[in-house]
Amino acid sequence: MATTLVDINDLFMVLVEDYRLTALYQASVTNFNTYLEGFLMFAIEELDDICTQDLTYSIANQAFTATLTQRNKNMLAQLMTKYWMEKQVQDDLQMRVNVTDHDFKHTSMGANLKERSEVLNRKKEAISQLLIDYEYANNDWDSWDDQLYRP
Repeated sequence: MATTLVDINDLFMVLVEDYRLTALYQASVTNFNTYLEGFLMFAIEELDDICTQDLTYSIANQAFTATLTQRNKNMLAQLMTKYWMEKQVQDDLQMRVNVTDHDFKHTSMGANLKERSEVLNRKKEAISQLLIDYEYANNDWDSWDDQLYRP
């Protein structure tokens, strides 16, 4: 059975805590899935070059053509969190443009912008390491002995 958007979204939601996403899910599961599908598209693009499986995804069916391994599902969910976090930080930056420094310092989102940015940077580093580990684990090292390097 092919892996669906819901399969990946479930893993993603285990990794994040966002009351807005929960509210969106409660209001409309269809809108929730459509919204998260955008983050999945970015995740697919980033993982596609090194993935051991075909990541062809049908927007119409909201499913992959393949049944993904648990590792590949986890990688996509992790990558989705990176893009979701980038959006959160960008929302905070946009808020800063629209309010004065004094007002911004008194808003909860503005007060922790620096911390959010630092968390995002740590997440990017962790995901970068995950991608490196993934690629090393799936490299054909026997071919390297024969000096046949894959492109």
